Amino acid sequence: MKLHYYSDTDSLYIDLNSKPGKETKEIVEGLVVDLDDMGNVVGIDIDHASKKLDLRSFEMISLPIPVTKVA
Repeated sequence: MKLHYYSDTDSLYIDLNSKPGKETKEIVEGLVVDLDDMGNVVGIDIDHASKKLDLRSFEMISLPIPVTKVA
């Protein structure tokens, strides 16, 4: 999973896996999901992210993988 913040548009894209998106659906205004050819969510785009989210911190809780410490 990768997080991409674009300051010029104040949008946050959450890339959930490496599969390409085939279809895009707007769930509500400013929240768009990208779907693969099987209908699985592969990405989430949040417009005006800094107004909707606290972008100052990021926390992972209970992921089923070993966590690597980032400097």
